[in-house]
Amino acid sequence: MKLKLIYPKWPKLKNQPEFNLPPHGPVVFAAALSDDIEISFCDENVEELKFDNDADLIALSVMLTCQIPRAWKIADQYRGMGKKVIFGGIATMLHVQETMAHADAVFIGEAEGHFSRVVDDLRKGRLKKIYDFKSDFPDTVLIGPARRSILKRDLYNFRGVQMVDLVHASRGCRFNCFPCCTPFLGGRKFRPRPMEKVVEEFAGIDNNRLFIVDNSLAQDDDWEKELFKAIAPLKKKWISHPIKDDDEILDLAAEAGCWYMYQAIVDTSDHIRNKIKRIKERGIGVEGTILLGLDDHDEDYIKRLVDFLLEIDLDLAEFTILTPFPHTRIRTQLEKENRIIHNDWSRYTAGEVVFKPAKMSVDALERMYQYAWDTFYADCCKEIKMAKLYLKVIEKEKKDGTYNNIRLSANRSWKKQP
Repeated sequence: MKLKLIYPKWPKLKNQPEFNLPPHGPVVFAAALSDDIEISFCDENVEELKFDNDADLIALSVMLTCQIPRAWKIADQYRGMGKKVIFGGIATMLHVQETMAHADAVFIGEAEGHFSRVVDDLRKGRLKKIYDFKSDFPDTVLIGPARRSILKRDLYNFRGVQMVDLVHASRGCRFNCFPCCTPFLGGRKFRPRPMEKVVEEFAGIDNNRLFIVDNSLAQDDDWEKELFKAIAPLKKKWISHPIKDDDEILDLAAEAGCWYMYQAIVDTSDHIRNKIKRIKERGIGVEGTILLGLDDHDEDYIKRLVDFLLEIDLDLAEFTILTPFPHTRIRTQLEKENRIIHNDWSRYTAGEVVFKPAKMSVDALERMYQYAWDTFYADCCKEIKMAKLYLKVIEKEKKDGTYNNIRLSANRSWKKQP
């Protein structure tokens, strides 16, 4: 059986350097398929999609809401060619009813231990319209190493530097943050993978630089310590979402190769200031993630917030606009208050205002969003700040003997950029 797996193109944020990471969902899905399935993969973000006709099943892996309209168009064209099309992934789960109009089948949930039923039904000519495993989470023992062999690795670089590989050590999230759809998608139970399988996958990735994409590593103190101790001997350099603000855990993260981390900046408190200071004291960089447009935000607040970000010496900052994605608490609130402007999903990029702010006009929030980017990066462009983080990781690699000399010329060329 031949399966063509497609990751649709999605619109990039105009203020960010345009680069493409190897997608995680497709390679994890591919690992759940049996060996007798021949896979061809197209990431439309880095290569042109060819509408060929030799696959038995077209599978669309859709992560982002802003990808879903493009995925529908691809599906419609393939179905017009007489091909069977199935959808899966995060955005599919958020847009099930709309997607069903463009699909022969919709798969909801995690693929391990479940997708074989789809394959059996297809072979027997009885493909169902929907396969709903949303609440039937697979045993994490079944989660094997992602099938990265389907990727065209040379397409994932930025100015000659290979991008990080994505990997995960757990699923689910016990937190219930109001803008996030993770509780709906993966449940609120923390589901760690077996540690030996995590270490095996980390060790088997032919890239020294990784991105641990778990929603948060700060879900269980003992597990977090065990993870960092287990991966430390591999001498990988990695980035992640939040780590617990605890002396022992932060020390272990630094010793395990933490290169930099994403940290939500939710206010201008001393707590945030001290947390950033404690992280950076351990040689770990910080990229602040800042959500604009909350109900207590006005123009003056955003100006003060940006001033605060400059004071606490973040390495990078990523500004996004509050976006009411389906199946989030904030969506429920804004719908109840009749504050959703439209459901043009292609514009749900987190870089455009799609709701009515409480203390600003739509135009004012869009203006302050651009103000935040322009002001934070006024002294040094995003590309140079990003390059500085790469130069720091090179120094870490030199110290432990894992540095790849091929990367040096690329980083030096970055340093010369104006």
